[in-house]
Amino acid sequence: MNLFTAINEGMRTAMQTDPTAITFGEDVAFGGVFRCSVGLREEFGADRVFNTPLCEQGIAGFGIGYAAMGGTAIAEIQFADYIFPAFDQLVNEAAKFRYRSGNQWNCGGLTVRTPCGAVGHGGHYHSQSPEAYFTHTPGLKVVMPRGPVDAKGLLLASIRSPDPVIFMEPKVLYRAAVEDVPDEDYEIELGKGEIMRQGTDVTVVGWGGQLRVLEKACDLAEQNGISCELIDLKTLAPWDVEIVTESVMKTGKLVVSHEAPLTGGFAAEISSTIQEECFLSLEAPVQRVCGADTPFPLVFEKYYVPDDLKNFEAIKKVMNY
Repeated sequence: MNLFTAINEGMRTAMQTDPTAITFGEDVAFGGVFRCSVGLREEFGADRVFNTPLCEQGIAGFGIGYAAMGGTAIAEIQFADYIFPAFDQLVNEAAKFRYRSGNQWNCGGLTVRTPCGAVGHGGHYHSQSPEAYFTHTPGLKVVMPRGPVDAKGLLLASIRSPDPVIFMEPKVLYRAAVEDVPDEDYEIELGKGEIMRQGTDVTVVGWGGQLRVLEKACDLAEQNGISCELIDLKTLAPWDVEIVTESVMKTGKLVVSHEAPLTGGFAAEISSTIQEECFLSLEAPVQRVCGADTPFPLVFEKYYVPDDLKNFEAIKKVMNY
């Protein structure tokens, strides 16, 4: 099963087990531009799987209202680049409902799915990774899977979470990532990272589609006698501080990588936390390998993205410090 079919299976499972669950968004009724909702309208009907107008703030607002009334809302924003018109609804409404009402009401049943990241030809408006905007917002959870098994389990956990979730799907993986995904209903705990490979020399941290790049970088390092411990955070808000600090205490070195621009990116939060928690264990400055501080380019995408060679250079830099 590839990633988009795992997402489809996760939504199908959620809708089979929860009669209040609905999914909606632009072109969702016919299966969506990435085919993530294909077949759901035929199975669950037009009242539970339907299109919306081209209005992201309306999609978010409808989802908040439906969730506030006790329903389970699975909203789709067609591209993460289009989520910004919905920013006020998500940051000032969804994230604050429970807090401002003293838990008298909430919209924890809201999950917002959105494809993100570079795909090779997306240009300015179909390539961005805006996860850091939402990790800055208390009251929202932010999740990004690296493959089909995680996608289904994390999506089900997000849909059933008591808090609203921004579920970001690396679109480059929709058909590129293939894994044996369990047929049964299962969840992967939010807020818990995973050590993808054990190592002793350098801790390397990433999430989502960047893990494919980091695996290649770690392979290059291994060919040069460097043992990397590779960690997938899976959830960015809340992120698993313990798994990273324990690894850095062991290796003394940290490289963090993401596609989003360097300045204000989530790697900065990780770097700052590790500086505070592991200062006496660090043997080299923390390295951030990220996108450039420019709008996402079309022709120059290959120079913009933090590829395996850039990450390998960062790994060598901390080793040679």
